[in-house]
Amino acid sequence: MNILIIFISYLLGSLPTGFLIGKYLKNIDLRNIGSGSTGATNVLRNVGKWPALFVFIVDVGKGLIAVIIAKEFANQDLIDSNQGYMEVLAGISAISGHIWPIWLKGKGGKAVATGLGMFLALSWKVGLASFGIFLLVLAKSKFVSLSSISAAILLPIFMFFYVGNFTNPYFYISLIVALLVIWKHRTNINRLLNGKESKINQN
Repeated sequence: MNILIIFISYLLGSLPTGFLIGKYLKNIDLRNIGSGSTGATNVLRNVGKWPALFVFIVDVGKGLIAVIIAKEFANQDLIDSNQGYMEVLAGISAISGHIWPIWLKGKGGKAVATGLGMFLALSWKVGLASFGIFLLVLAKSKFVSLSSISAAILLPIFMFFYVGNFTNPYFYISLIVALLVIWKHRTNINRLLNGKESKINQN
Protein backbone atom coordinates (compact mmCIF):
# COMPACT_ATOMS: atom_id res chain seq x y z
CA MET A 1 0.00 0.00 0.00
CA ASN A 2 2.88 2.39 0.73
CA ILE A 3 4.20 1.99 -2.82
CA LEU A 4 0.70 2.61 -4.18
CA ILE A 5 0.40 5.89 -2.24
CA ILE A 6 3.76 7.05 -3.60
CA PHE A 7 2.73 6.13 -7.15
CA ILE A 8 -0.65 7.88 -6.85
CA SER A 9 1.04 10.98 -5.40
CA TYR A 10 3.48 11.10 -8.30
CA LEU A 11 0.67 10.80 -10.85
CA LEU A 12 -1.27 13.50 -9.03
CA GLY A 13 1.75 15.80 -9.14
CA SER A 14 2.24 14.96 -12.82
CA LEU A 15 -1.13 16.45 -13.77
CA PRO A 16 0.10 19.05 -16.32
CA THR A 17 -2.31 21.81 -15.38
CA GLY A 18 -0.42 24.73 -16.88
CA PHE A 19 0.42 22.85 -20.07
CA LEU A 20 -3.23 21.86 -20.59
CA ILE A 21 -4.48 25.40 -19.92
CA GLY A 22 -1.97 26.82 -22.42
CA LYS A 23 -3.00 24.30 -25.06
CA TYR A 24 -6.73 24.68 -24.43
CA LEU A 25 -6.92 28.47 -24.26
CA LYS A 26 -4.22 29.59 -26.68
CA ASN A 27 -2.94 26.44 -28.38
CA ILE A 28 0.60 27.08 -27.14
CA ASP A 29 3.19 24.80 -25.57
CA LEU A 30 4.46 26.58 -22.47
CA ARG A 31 7.59 24.43 -22.52
CA ASN A 32 8.71 26.36 -25.60
CA ILE A 33 7.65 29.85 -24.47
CA GLY A 34 8.99 32.25 -21.86
CA SER A 35 10.72 30.47 -18.99
CA GLY A 36 9.76 27.06 -20.38
CA SER A 37 8.00 26.23 -17.12
CA THR A 38 4.43 24.94 -16.96
CA GLY A 39 3.84 26.75 -13.67
CA ALA A 40 1.52 29.63 -12.84
CA THR A 41 4.03 32.42 -13.52
CA ASN A 42 4.61 31.36 -17.13
CA VAL A 43 0.85 30.92 -17.52
CA LEU A 44 0.36 34.47 -16.21
CA ARG A 45 2.75 35.94 -18.74
CA ASN A 46 1.58 33.98 -21.74
CA VAL A 47 -2.06 33.05 -21.13
CA GLY A 48 -3.59 35.42 -18.59
CA LYS A 49 -4.29 36.33 -14.96
CA TRP A 50 -7.30 34.13 -14.28
CA PRO A 51 -5.86 31.02 -15.96
CA ALA A 52 -2.70 31.57 -13.88
CA LEU A 53 -4.74 31.75 -10.67
CA PHE A 54 -6.54 28.54 -11.62
CA VAL A 55 -3.23 26.78 -12.31
CA PHE A 56 -1.79 28.03 -9.03
CA ILE A 57 -4.76 26.71 -7.02
CA VAL A 58 -4.71 23.32 -8.74
CA ASP A 59 -0.93 23.00 -8.32
CA VAL A 60 -1.22 23.82 -4.61
CA GLY A 61 -3.98 21.24 -4.39
CA LYS A 62 -1.76 18.52 -5.85
CA GLY A 63 0.71 18.72 -2.97
CA LEU A 64 -2.02 19.24 -0.40
CA ILE A 65 -4.15 16.29 -1.48
CA ALA A 66 -1.18 13.90 -1.75
CA VAL A 67 -0.23 14.49 1.90
CA ILE A 68 -3.84 14.41 3.11
CA ILE A 69 -4.38 11.03 1.42
CA ALA A 70 -1.28 9.62 3.10
CA LYS A 71 -2.34 11.01 6.47
CA GLU A 72 -5.82 9.56 6.14
CA PHE A 73 -4.50 6.12 5.22
CA ALA A 74 -2.05 6.29 8.12
CA ASN A 75 -4.84 7.25 10.54
CA GLN A 76 -6.79 4.19 9.45
CA ASP A 77 -3.68 1.99 9.80
CA LEU A 78 -3.89 1.09 6.11
CA ILE A 79 -0.26 2.10 5.56
CA ASP A 80 2.86 2.15 7.69
CA SER A 81 3.73 5.80 8.44
CA ASN A 82 6.39 5.79 11.12
CA GLN A 83 6.84 9.35 12.48
CA GLY A 84 5.26 10.93 9.41
CA TYR A 85 7.66 9.51 6.84
CA MET A 86 4.86 8.34 4.56
CA GLU A 87 3.29 11.79 4.46
CA VAL A 88 6.71 13.22 3.57
CA LEU A 89 7.21 10.65 0.83
CA ALA A 90 3.77 11.34 -0.60
CA GLY A 91 4.50 15.06 -0.68
CA ILE A 92 7.91 14.72 -2.30
CA SER A 93 6.40 12.30 -4.85
CA ALA A 94 3.81 14.93 -5.82
CA ILE A 95 6.55 17.54 -6.11
CA SER A 96 8.65 15.18 -8.24
CA GLY A 97 5.66 14.58 -10.49
CA HIS A 98 5.16 18.32 -10.90
CA ILE A 99 8.81 18.96 -11.79
CA TRP A 100 9.29 15.81 -13.89
CA PRO A 101 5.80 14.88 -15.18
CA ILE A 102 5.59 11.58 -16.98
CA TRP A 103 3.13 13.06 -19.51
CA LEU A 104 5.50 15.84 -20.61
CA LYS A 105 8.74 13.86 -20.85
CA GLY A 106 9.97 15.23 -17.54
CA LYS A 107 9.62 18.95 -18.28
CA GLY A 108 7.23 20.59 -15.83
CA GLY A 109 7.18 23.38 -13.26
CA LYS A 110 9.44 24.58 -10.46
CA ALA A 111 7.57 23.05 -7.49
CA VAL A 112 6.77 26.27 -5.64
CA ALA A 113 2.95 25.96 -5.64
CA THR A 114 2.92 22.18 -5.17
CA GLY A 115 5.50 22.53 -2.41
CA LEU A 116 3.28 25.12 -0.73
CA GLY A 117 0.37 22.68 -0.82
CA MET A 118 2.53 19.95 0.68
CA PHE A 119 3.64 22.13 3.60
CA LEU A 120 0.14 23.46 4.20
CA ALA A 121 -0.87 19.83 4.76
CA LEU A 122 2.18 18.97 6.90
CA SER A 123 1.95 22.18 8.96
CA TRP A 124 -0.42 24.96 7.94
CA LYS A 125 1.52 27.40 10.13
CA VAL A 126 4.78 26.73 8.28
CA GLY A 127 3.00 26.77 4.93
CA LEU A 128 1.33 30.10 5.61
CA ALA A 129 4.52 31.63 7.02
CA SER A 130 6.41 30.70 3.85
CA PHE A 131 3.60 31.98 1.65
CA GLY A 132 3.59 35.20 3.64
CA ILE A 133 7.30 35.69 2.91
CA PHE A 134 6.62 35.01 -0.76
CA LEU A 135 3.88 37.66 -0.89
CA LEU A 136 5.92 40.19 1.09
CA VAL A 137 8.98 39.91 -1.15
CA LEU A 138 6.79 39.92 -4.26
CA ALA A 139 5.03 43.10 -3.13
CA LYS A 140 8.37 44.83 -2.55
CA SER A 141 10.42 43.52 -5.49
CA LYS A 142 7.87 42.39 -8.12
CA PHE A 143 10.17 39.40 -8.83
CA VAL A 144 8.37 36.04 -8.57
CA SER A 145 11.69 34.19 -8.69
CA LEU A 146 13.20 36.21 -5.83
CA SER A 147 10.01 35.71 -3.81
CA SER A 148 10.12 31.94 -4.37
CA ILE A 149 13.81 31.73 -3.46
CA SER A 150 13.31 33.84 -0.32
CA ALA A 151 10.43 31.64 0.84
CA ALA A 152 12.49 28.51 0.12
CA ILE A 153 15.46 29.78 2.14
CA LEU A 154 13.30 30.51 5.19
CA LEU A 155 11.22 27.32 4.92
CA PRO A 156 13.63 25.04 6.86
CA ILE A 157 13.99 27.72 9.55
CA PHE A 158 10.23 27.94 10.00
CA MET A 159 9.97 24.14 10.06
CA PHE A 160 12.75 23.83 12.65
CA PHE A 161 10.92 26.16 15.02
CA TYR A 162 7.73 24.16 14.41
CA VAL A 163 9.18 20.67 15.07
CA GLY A 164 11.89 21.75 17.52
CA ASN A 165 14.73 19.50 16.32
CA PHE A 166 16.86 18.57 13.33
CA THR A 167 15.91 14.86 13.29
CA ASN A 168 12.23 15.22 12.45
CA PRO A 169 11.36 14.08 8.89
CA TYR A 170 9.39 17.29 8.37
CA PHE A 171 12.60 19.27 8.83
CA TYR A 172 14.52 16.99 6.43
CA ILE A 173 11.92 17.41 3.73
CA SER A 174 11.76 21.18 4.19
CA LEU A 175 15.51 21.35 3.64
CA ILE A 176 15.34 19.10 0.58
CA VAL A 177 12.47 21.06 -0.97
CA ALA A 178 14.23 24.37 -0.27
CA LEU A 179 17.35 23.18 -2.06
CA LEU A 180 15.26 21.79 -4.91
CA VAL A 181 13.39 25.06 -5.41
CA ILE A 182 16.64 27.05 -5.35
CA TRP A 183 18.23 24.65 -7.85
CA LYS A 184 15.20 24.93 -10.17
CA HIS A 185 15.64 28.72 -10.06
CA ARG A 186 19.36 28.69 -10.85
CA THR A 187 18.86 30.42 -14.22
CA ASN A 188 16.65 33.01 -12.52
CA ILE A 189 19.37 33.63 -9.95
CA ASN A 190 21.84 34.28 -12.74
CA ARG A 191 19.45 36.74 -14.39
CA LEU A 192 18.79 38.47 -11.08
CA LEU A 193 22.50 38.93 -10.49
CA ASN A 194 22.91 40.35 -14.00
CA GLY A 195 19.87 42.60 -13.82
CA LYS A 196 18.05 40.74 -16.59
CA GLU A 197 15.22 39.07 -14.66
CA SER A 198 11.69 40.06 -15.65
CA LYS A 199 9.28 41.40 -13.04
CA ILE A 200 5.81 39.95 -12.62
CA ASN A 201 4.28 42.66 -14.82
CA GLN A 202 6.84 42.13 -17.59
CA ASN A 203 7.16 39.46 -20.28
